Amino acid sequence: MLPNGTPPDWDWAWVDVAVPRPAHRLPGISMAGFGARAPVSAEIAMVAHPAVTLFIDLSEDEGFGCATGGRRERGSVAVGLLPGELRAGGRAGECLQIRLEPVAAAAVLGASAELSGMAVPLADVWGRDARRAEDELRAAASWDDRFALAAALLRRKTSARPPVDPEVAHAWRRTLARPGRVRVDGLADEVGWSRKRLWSRFRSQLGITPKRAARLARFDRAAHLLAAGHPAAVAAVRSGYTDQSHLHREAKAFTGLTPTAVAAAPWLAIDDVAWPRRNR
Repeated sequence: MLPNGTPPDWDWAWVDVAVPRPAHRLPGISMAGFGARAPVSAEIAMVAHPAVTLFIDLSEDEGFGCATGGRRERGSVAVGLLPGELRAGGRAGECLQIRLEPVAAAAVLGASAELSGMAVPLADVWGRDARRAEDELRAAASWDDRFALAAALLRRKTSARPPVDPEVAHAWRRTLARPGRVRVDGLADEVGWSRKRLWSRFRSQLGITPKRAARLARFDRAAHLLAAGHPAAVAAVRSGYTDQSHLHREAKAFTGLTPTAVAAAPWLAIDDVAWPRRNR
């Protein structure tokens, strides 16, 4: 907080951002490290993204926090798909953010389907491994060492659980590759399943229906077009919305923000640095 008690406008100049080398990258998983330079507390609105997000708090005194639906969590958290209006931030410190595409999240977390719409303490998902991971990552000498440790942990978690059905994984990849432009019937035909079976397996394994996933992928594309400076009308057309009003309704539904506010959201302003397009 500022001396007068008001929250400051977010400025990424306060923050050092680290990204992993190719050797530490995993399919369907992206990581970025954030370290605050300035001793200030602030929060920013998160913008819906087609991933389950882990925030591992590496500060000394639970400097990170998330707030959604009138509930606030301090320290390391897991944020499921579609959390609604969500704010993240806190006191100056360090944090490792991990984005898990739903297929990867199902393997890493197991309970990813139950996380939809929620932000919960990471310990609720990983148990004692959460505290152990925090301690090991906090003690690491560099961000490169931290990414190596995190990648090893994620590999172990992935190998301990059965993968989602190949048909479900294929349907997710197609949905992400063509946001808002795939139909459930078409996906079902591609994998040789009935529409009902695909809908049921997709929802139970990824925690989201195919239709909702398509809406989220389409909104993610629109949000990045808005952040890149495109007018809302152009972003709507290029993302497959019927018109600008349609985009406005979806922006409010997913984030509680207007397209104008999404365009100015600090959450998206760092994307090209923290989440290079080759990783998305």
